Parts: sequence; structure tokens; C-alpha cells
Amino acid sequence: MSGGPSWLLPALGAVALLAGFAAWTAWDGREHARGLELELVRRQQGSSEQATEARAQSKQAQELARDAAAKVALLEAKLSDVTLQRTQLEDLVQSLSRSRDENVVADIDASVRVAMQQSALSGSAEPLMVALRTADERLARINQPRLERLRRAVVRDLDRVRSAGVPDVGALLIKLDEAVRLADELPLIAQAANQSAHTLARPVTAAAGASAAGQKAASGAASSGSAAASWQATLDDWGRPLQSAWAEVRALLRVTRIDRPESMLLGPEQGFFLRENLKLRLLNARLSLLSRQADATVSDLQLASNAVQAYFDGGSRKTQLLLELLRQVQGQSRQLGVPRPDETLAATATTAAAAVAR
Repeated sequence: MSGGPSWLLPALGAVALLAGFAAWTAWDGREHARGLELELVRRQQGSSEQATEARAQSKQAQELARDAAAKVALLEAKLSDVTLQRTQLEDLVQSLSRSRDENVVADIDASVRVAMQQSALSGSAEPLMVALRTADERLARINQPRLERLRRAVVRDLDRVRSAGVPDVGALLIKLDEAVRLADELPLIAQAANQSAHTLARPVTAAAGASAAGQKAASGAASSGSAAASWQATLDDWGRPLQSAWAEVRALLRVTRIDRPESMLLGPEQGFFLRENLKLRLLNARLSLLSRQADATVSDLQLASNAVQAYFDGGSRKTQLLLELLRQVQGQSRQLGVPRPDETLAATATTAAAAVAR
């Protein structure tokens, strides 16, 4: 054995080293593979846990998203309310931020318009005069140059309203009521003509009778004086019935000037309806007077006056009194309207527009 080759022992040692190195390498690779396998299993488990957690977080995120959407909708609704309130507050602040002069102009315009309505309802210029006088006093206290035009307009309207003679509607109504009462007492032209004819006939007959009686007395006193006187008394006794008959005949035939023939053809029943129509016309004028319609009042009163002059006796005191009442009411009814303060209204509108433009 000592006689074998010298390279064999080193070769065997080298092979042993290679085999040990290969065994160690295989064992190390196996351990490394096992470690990798364990790492993969651990990582897979971690990925599963992360996926589960991710799904849970995703579900939670969806719920949060839904809650956020609801909250956003609620916030949008609240934002709309806040925007509306802000707009209202801005309008309120803008209205409150108007200057004192603008408020005075607005108050004057409103008070004048209300006074116009009160004057139209009451028929009196006093409410409008009070409103204009108050406006003049307020403008005088403020004493602003840019409101001087408005003050001049107020003063001119106040002078015009003060100078307008507005009639007393109550007194006019009393006069119309008196006219309605007199309508039942007015004598018709036909009735007045008949009464005058009877009045004329009676004095003729009475005069004839008185003359005959006087002649009879004279003849009786002179019966012892002369035969001529006796003869004259006899003739008078015979002529007295003839004179009476002649007076009656003369009363049957009368010649009279008639300007309106239709007035002489009215019978008692037609006279009743004529009076009723006259009273209705006067009542219509009364209603027009209460509603402050001057033209309608004057028209109804003119028609009533024409009817009275056409069908009723103009010489009667009651007829003349009724016509005078109608003339008075008709003349004063033309002044029913209260003058409008147009200059004041125009000045307030101009001043308000100038304030808005600024």
C-alpha cells in the first residue's frame, strides 16, 4: 500500500471535500427553499387578511360615502336657506339703510294718497289739506336743498286745494229732500187754469148779483119818488136772471194762450205719475250727489227743472221755491270734485327715482 500512487490520497480528500460541500449546499438550498415557502405562506396569509380588511374598509367607505352624500344634500339645503335668508337680510338692510330724507319722501307720498281716498269718500277737502300741511311742516323741519322742489309742489297744491270751494254735501242733500217733499204739492198748469177760470166766473156772477141788489134797494128807496124808477126796478128784476145766464155762458168759453199744449192734456192720473217720475229724478240726483258724480247730478237736476217748468204752474210760490232749490243744488254740485295734488305726486316720484339712481 505504501507502494501505491501518491496522488490517490489527495484525490480522495478532494472528493470527500466536494461531497461534503455538495451535501452542505443541498442542505442549505433546502433550508432556503423551506424558508421561502414559509415566507410565501405567511405573505399569503397576510394578503388574505389585508384583502378581508380591505373589503371591510371598502364597505365602511361606501357607508361613509352615503353618509357624506346625505350630509352634502343637507348642507346644500341649509345653504339654500342661508342664501335666501341672506337675500332677505340684504333687502332688509337695504331698506333700513335708506336715508331719513328718502323715508320722509315715501311717508309723504303714502299720506297724500291716503288723504286723497278719504277726501273722495267723504267729499271734503279737509283730509287732503291736513296731509299737505303736515308734509310742508316736515319738509320745513328737514330743510334739505334737494327737497326744495318737493316742498314748492306741496305748497302749490295746498293753495289750490284751500282755494277750491267744496260745497257742503249735507246741506245739498237737505235741499234735495225738501224738493222731493215739494213735488207732491206743486200745482199742475191745467189745474191752475181751471182754478183761475172758476175764480174769474165767480166775481162776475157776484158782481151782477150785487149790482141787482143795489139797484133793487135804490128802487125800493125811490118807489115813492117817480114812476120811471119803478119801471127801471122792474126791468132790473127781469134782467137779473139774464145777466146770470150770460155770465155762465161766458165761463164756458175761454181764450187762453198755451205755450205747451201737452201740459193742458194731463189728467189727474197722469199728474200722479208725473210727480212720481219727478221724485225719482230727484232721488237719482241725490244718489249721484252721494257718489260724488257731479256730471250725473247736474244732468238729473236739469231734467227735473225742465219737467217742472213744462208741466207745473210757474206762478205758484211752491213751484218757484222748488226751482230755486234746484238751481242752488245744481250750481254747487259742479264743485263736488276735490283738486288732485298732481304736482306733489309727481315731485315725490321724481325724488324717489333720483334716490334710487344714486
